[in-house]
Amino acid sequence: MLRARTLAAVTAAAASGVLLLPSQAQAAGSVHLYKIYYDSPGTDRGGNTSINAEYVQIRNTTGAAVNLRGWSVTDAANHKYTFGNFVLGKGKIVTLRTGRGTNTSANVYQNRGWYVWNNDKDTATLRKSNGTRADVCSYNSTRYDYVWC
Repeated sequence: MLRARTLAAVTAAAASGVLLLPSQAQAAGSVHLYKIYYDSPGTDRGGNTSINAEYVQIRNTTGAAVNLRGWSVTDAANHKYTFGNFVLGKGKIVTLRTGRGTNTSANVYQNRGWYVWNNDKDTATLRKSNGTRADVCSYNSTRYDYVWC
């Protein structure tokens, strides 16, 4: 009889959606790599507009703003960008562009004079200020120009 009651309780909970609630970690969200646009449109001739058309997006799905000071993004060849004092609002995305520009709340710039992301395969690693890995995103394709992480 106890077994039947337990089964009935589990069935009722499942029907009400209780078992489908996210875990605490999922509910808390994360700061993670969102998209890499690795093959900018057109011929790679090194113009700043073309270089800035390759980028990495980082998304904050936590319930609070996160200061990315000291966080870094690297590729497989260890080209590294380290954030200065930059606050990524809750639910926001920042685009890390490869070329030169003026930082805003939506775009930050590596201020490089040449491309970073390989057009065929590469790996992006996002690290917290203490060096721990927050996220990794890889691609291996010339068929597409970008990857969703």
